[in-house]
Amino acid sequence: MIEIRAFRDLVRLFFIFKREFKLAFLVTVIAAALGAFLLPSRYLSEARLLVKPGRETATLPIEYQDRQALIAPSTQRDPIVDEEKMLTGRPIARAVVDYYLAHVESRPPKGFWKTIKYGIKKTLNWSVETLRSGLVLINVVEDQSPAERLAAKFEKAFEVTHAPGSSVMEISFTWGDPAEAQAIVDKWISIYLDERTQALGRKSLYEFYENESQRLAAEIAEDKATISRYLQDIDGLNSSEKLESLSARINKVTEERAEARAEQLALEGGISRAGQWSRELPSEVMKERELSLNPVQQDLKLKLNGLELERLDKLKIYREDSAPIKDLDAAIAAMKVAIASEKDTVQRSENRVPNELVIMLKRGSLERDMRANELSAHIKAYDQELESLKGERNRVLSIDPELSRLERDLTAAEKNYALYRDSLEKARIDQELDNSRISNIAIIEQATFSPSRVFPKSLLILLMAIPAGIAVGLFTIYLCYLLDQRIHDGGRLEVRFGVRVWSTVLEVDPKGPLNLAFEASLYRLYSLLPLDRIQESGLTIGLSSARGAEGVSFIAEKVLHILQDRKIDARLAKDEFDRAAAGEVVILMASSLVDNHSAFVQLKQADLILLVIEARKSTVPVVENALGILKTAFGKVDGLVLNRRRYEIPDSLLARINRLKGEA
Repeated sequence: MIEIRAFRDLVRLFFIFKREFKLAFLVTVIAAALGAFLLPSRYLSEARLLVKPGRETATLPIEYQDRQALIAPSTQRDPIVDEEKMLTGRPIARAVVDYYLAHVESRPPKGFWKTIKYGIKKTLNWSVETLRSGLVLINVVEDQSPAERLAAKFEKAFEVTHAPGSSVMEISFTWGDPAEAQAIVDKWISIYLDERTQALGRKSLYEFYENESQRLAAEIAEDKATISRYLQDIDGLNSSEKLESLSARINKVTEERAEARAEQLALEGGISRAGQWSRELPSEVMKERELSLNPVQQDLKLKLNGLELERLDKLKIYREDSAPIKDLDAAIAAMKVAIASEKDTVQRSENRVPNELVIMLKRGSLERDMRANELSAHIKAYDQELESLKGERNRVLSIDPELSRLERDLTAAEKNYALYRDSLEKARIDQELDNSRISNIAIIEQATFSPSRVFPKSLLILLMAIPAGIAVGLFTIYLCYLLDQRIHDGGRLEVRFGVRVWSTVLEVDPKGPLNLAFEASLYRLYSLLPLDRIQESGLTIGLSSARGAEGVSFIAEKVLHILQDRKIDARLAKDEFDRAAAGEVVILMASSLVDNHSAFVQLKQADLILLVIEARKSTVPVVENALGILKTAFGKVDGLVLNRRRYEIPDSLLARINRLKGEA
């Protein structure tokens, strides 16, 4: 637990983990030196192949090239990739391995270092084979022959690349011997060219195209004969035109039938309405009639006039309300009622004739009925024709799928026949090229012999050993800083444990003089004591630690000495029940909480409990455990005292850093 606040703390971190830094530095330098001299040497052999544009640029056969819709455009595909896949394939690698095992012998090298490295390599190979045998025995890995494992090594060591847009394949092979590397690359290219010619050869392609052309010609003739029979059966040029003709006629007949049916319904409605009207109208109508005044009414009117005259004559004699006058009034009123009940005129004679409207309705109904019967006959004829047309259309529809299939097959066969005939000459040319071993792969650079090593670069490794050792050492310091649980200073103790840090006591030489920083740390501890309680009730201070030998007795002795210098009655506790009286200070020493159970009895008498932590030895988990024990037992911990705090930086270097920072 180290607090990093300035560059000086980083330098201090280096001196804290100086031993780990040296160890990591030495291990890195020694490993680099051993690697520079003992790592197996690797030599590189290179070659270059030119892929010329030609018939073999695309590995697809001719019959696919004639169908460009099935192949991606050449601008989106690099044909050199296909060549690389063929060159690095496992069959070629196995053939090279067989050649290597049969003709190339690995002899022990000459030279002291080469002999040592060869012996180490043999020993390591024997160890690996023994381990592999054991793993195969327990069925952890699969059993592989030496040839298969050697082929896998060849594939890893063999590399083929090409620059974007270039047609040159650059071949490189890394191996432990330059002569073997050159021989392997030469053989690899030779086997590749032979396998490529054999794989891409099209010896039977000409016969294939010729046989397919003859077969398609027979199929075309058969399909045409079958189509001719079907067309004669349906009596048309093709099924589509026949179906269109039938559909047009059906639609026309259907429309005519619909019109006739609509007219028939209209006529039936008119006949029904005319019959209803003819029944409602009278069969005869009056042509002439003679009228005259009603004689009864005229006679009554004459009598009424006589009564009114008589009333006028009697008014000359009688008054209005007399009985004769009233009788006359009643007679006049009765006469008026009788006149009103009679008609003004009466018919003397009439002339009746048949109703012409009824005659016209019956004539129209008869005409409509005749038209309706005619339309009914037309509708029956339309129905018969529709049934016949639909039957013919169904028959053509049943033939149409087979006829369409035959037409499609005929079209496809004709296209294929044209393709096969066009490709027949190309196949013959390809066959002759294969027979002559003509290829579009040219070797523009043979396998090279390079005696200089590509690995290891001993001089570069030795030059980089010291910088690499420093980098690894610094990384080791960083890892140690992350993993270190020790407490080195008190900067973050209060935040980490939640307990106040009373003082940080520096480490001093017991035989040397005390410096001012040490005295200041002790007086800081003295200044935090509650001195006002000493005269009233006394003060008992309990000093404890998680482990033994963390400086509890040393701190107690120094605090006791300072109190006595300040004329304060102070002493060490005599036993576990000793407690300070008024005016004195008693210091209890209860170290090693984990092992010393009597420490809890001693601390029970303490007014203040201080936990002493030894810098560079106490760890965070141990301090947390001790604080947990004290808080559980006594409910509090008043403070922490960090003992033996050390500046790991040498004084001379620290002074130089201060001068560089401009400090006095």
